Amino acid sequence: MNAPTRPAPELRSAYRAFWTIPTRWEDNDTYGHVNNVVYYSWFDTAVNALLIQQGVLDIHHGRTIGLVIETQCNYFAPVTFPQVIEAGVRVARIGGSSVRYEVGLFIQGEAECAARGHFIHVYVDRETRRPAPLAAEFKQFLETLQ
Repeated sequence: MNAPTRPAPELRSAYRAFWTIPTRWEDNDTYGHVNNVVYYSWFDTAVNALLIQQGVLDIHHGRTIGLVIETQCNYFAPVTFPQVIEAGVRVARIGGSSVRYEVGLFIQGEAECAARGHFIHVYVDRETRRPAPLAAEFKQFLETLQ
């Protein structure tokens, strides 16, 4: 049986769009680095900010919303306050109502990511919470991130 491949950091060139996120004093934990749960918040922030900025997601009035059904993260280097994070985003898979986003978190100016991971959104009707097909303009934007 082959040993599992150990995840490795990726370069900036592996990502299609970036969103800058400053760390906050409260992000540090007792051990002096950003706590692991904050990384998941950065994933969500980067993806949703890009979607909102492009006008393909309306979090207040849109008919569909994205619900996270899976998430994962690998850590390679510590991040601390007051560093600035540049979150690289790409789309690995577009389904009928779901999207797998992959995110690399880079300390500003660094070539390799400090962490990388993914999450899957299933887009659902805001009222019924049933899966809803991705709109054409939404898919078009997602394709630019592949």
